[in-house]
Amino acid sequence: MKTLKYISLRAFAIAALALVFAMPAKAQMTDNGYANIDWQFNFPLNNHFADKGSGWGMNFEGGYFLTSNFALGGFLAYHSNHEYFSRQTLPVGTSGSLNTDQQHTVFQLPFGLATRYAWNRGGAFQPYVGVKLGTQYAQLKSTFNVFETNKDTWGFYVSPEIGFNVYPWAYGPGLHFAAYYSYGSNKGDLFTYSVDGMNNLGLRIGIAF
Repeated sequence: MKTLKYISLRAFAIAALALVFAMPAKAQMTDNGYANIDWQFNFPLNNHFADKGSGWGMNFEGGYFLTSNFALGGFLAYHSNHEYFSRQTLPVGTSGSLNTDQQHTVFQLPFGLATRYAWNRGGAFQPYVGVKLGTQYAQLKSTFNVFETNKDTWGFYVSPEIGFNVYPWAYGPGLHFAAYYSYGSNKGDLFTYSVDGMNNLGLRIGIAF
């Protein structure tokens, strides 16, 4: 009896899953609005301070489709990249010096306007291209022993992006995938290191609403 009951429950579960995937996808939770919450992996391109890729970042974006394909909205993202530097002698002030190893961190926080042009809205697979424009706050930080020094900087930010949303279920959120390039005009000097612009490549994976 228990075996028959188990078989019946299993058959019901399989049938329910099959029904869900057979139903037409709901493209988004509102007709003209969209939103993404993403984890992101960032690859710095020779910023000469912290060039190691990392997954310490997120992206938040939302907007409204003004036409059937074009959307305008806003975004906020953040990311931290880190790199270790072995012991070396660094100048301090006009006549001093410091011999130490260092842990460098570049923290980037861009925000501003987001634009998007999407195809196949209402379908289960929705590719798009987009551009983000705004301002970027960035901090350069060097940690050594129990001490740290940092430099705050602001700059212009632009980031073209290509991606797609997938909605495999009948109702509810979908999945978001994107690749991007970003440039921030931030400049800053710390010890003997000089940053003149921040270039990055990155990937985003998240939830689409």
